[in-house]
Amino acid sequence: MNQVISWAMSLNFFCDHYTPIDKNLIPTGAITPVAGTPFDFTKPKLIGRDISLLDPITNGGYDHNFVLKKASSDFSGHPQIAARAVHKDSGRVLEVFTTQPGVQLYTSNFLDGTLLGKNKTAYKKYQALCLETQGFPDAINHSHFPSIVLKPGEKYQESTIFNFYTLA
Repeated sequence: MNQVISWAMSLNFFCDHYTPIDKNLIPTGAITPVAGTPFDFTKPKLIGRDISLLDPITNGGYDHNFVLKKASSDFSGHPQIAARAVHKDSGRVLEVFTTQPGVQLYTSNFLDGTLLGKNKTAYKKYQALCLETQGFPDAINHSHFPSIVLKPGEKYQESTIFNFYTLA
């Protein structure tokens, strides 16, 4: 198996909970602690370390919303740290700051090599990851999730900052 990004990078989420999903990849409405599960990124860990323990509905990868610690606090609209990914071999670091209550981790579970990129490079399973800041998926159907409703006359304003750098 070729080395893939999910195995080569460590990830740290600033969260204690995630929203489990059903067989259709829709949140069940539960908000579940990450402690002791494959979803525990409260300390940096290789993304692929526990990936084999995941439910096959996600094709053996992550496609889950993580509940940021700030989601239950008031930070007056200032972006807070949500995630940090580090590629030890190259020293590349990505930090994500956001005002959103959640961040979705997707590990390219459904890429099968048929999609081609630059120089006809095939995009394959686990060769990339996405960190998508967001409101909780399906929040409209779960009143205890942070509201995603925007009423007439209201202003919607969120911020996400992607900070890239290299370790010295």
